[in-house]
Amino acid sequence: MSKRNRQIVKDGGAEAAAPPEPKRMKVDGSSYTAGLTHDKYTRHADLLKPLNDPNTYTLGAIRNHNVVIACLPKGKTGTIPAATVAARMVSTFPSIKFGLMVGIGGGVPPKVRLGDVVVSTPVSEFPGVGDNFERTRALDTPPNLLLTALTKLESEHDLTGSSKIPEFLEEMKQKWPGLAPKYLRPESLEDILFKADYDHFHESIADGEATADIDDGEEKKESCQFCDRTKLVKRKPRNMRIHYGLIASGNKVMKNASFRDKLNKDLGGNVLCIEMEAAGLMNNFPCIAVRGICDYANSHKNQDWQEHAATIAAAFAKELLGFVQPSDIDRERPTTNPRILGRYLA
Repeated sequence: MSKRNRQIVKDGGAEAAAPPEPKRMKVDGSSYTAGLTHDKYTRHADLLKPLNDPNTYTLGAIRNHNVVIACLPKGKTGTIPAATVAARMVSTFPSIKFGLMVGIGGGVPPKVRLGDVVVSTPVSEFPGVGDNFERTRALDTPPNLLLTALTKLESEHDLTGSSKIPEFLEEMKQKWPGLAPKYLRPESLEDILFKADYDHFHESIADGEATADIDDGEEKKESCQFCDRTKLVKRKPRNMRIHYGLIASGNKVMKNASFRDKLNKDLGGNVLCIEMEAAGLMNNFPCIAVRGICDYANSHKNQDWQEHAATIAAAFAKELLGFVQPSDIDRERPTTNPRILGRYLA
C-alpha cells in the first residue's frame, strides 16, 4: 500500500510513519498489504492484536509498502507451522494482498552455490514450488503482480550487471556494525561441495582423531573438519547469483545427496532449491518463496552459512518490493481465504 495511506505523526520534531490508532483489543491492519518473514524496514509501533493470535509481528514500511513480518516459532519448521502462522497473519491483517516467504534452503548443484538466492517462479509445467518429495501435486502459480515485478527486476539486473544486495549489506554494516560478524560473510566461510557419493565423516567416529561429542549446553555445529578433501568437487570461484525457477518443498530435512539428485532428475532437472515451508502456503496464500542457499541438502549440511544466507534473501526481498507498484496492489483482492483460515484456525 502506498505511503499516502499511512498516518504521519511527529515525535520530537522528527517525522515517523505510523499505522492508524487501533481500537481496544482489536488491531487495525487495514493499511498492511504485504506479509514477509524477514527484512530491513522503517519500523512502526506495535498494534494490539486479537487474544487468539499467538503470532509475534513486526510492523513497518519498505519502499512504498506497509509490511507485516512474522517468524515461525523458535524451533519449529515445516509446512504446517508455516501455514498456521500465515493463517493467523491474514486473519489479524485482512488487507494483506500477497506474501514473501523469505528464509534459507538447500541448493541443488552444480548451478546453485552457497550464498546464492533462489526465487520460486514457474518453469515449464511447474508453477514455482513443488509439494513434498514424492511429487504428489504441484502448487498454485505465484500472483502476477509479483511475477511481473520479478521480470522487471531481472531485466534491471541484466542492464546494470548487478543487484542491490551488496549495497544493502554494506548499508546494514554501517548502520548496525554489531550485526556484521554474524550476518555478513567472513573470509573464513568456505563454499565447499563434496561429491554426491561421499558422505559426511562425523567427528564422533573419527578413529584416533577426535573425541566423542561433549554436551556443553550449546547447540552442536557439525563441521567437515575430518572429511576427505580429495572428495571435493573442483570449481572456479564466482560471485553471488540470483536464480529463478523451481523450489522443491517438503515436510522433512533433506540430507541426502543421492536422493537430492534423483528428485531433481525426476523433476526434469529443474530443481534449484529444496526447503521445508513453502508448500504449506502456496495453494492458499498468494506468495513467492525467496531462499538464501545455506547448504547442499547433503550429509555435510551444517549451520555455518545460515545467518548469511538469510540476510541475502532478506536483501533480495527488499530490492523486489521496490519493483512492486502500489497501484497493482490496490487492484488485488485481500488474501483472506476460507480454506486456509478454516483449516488452520479451527
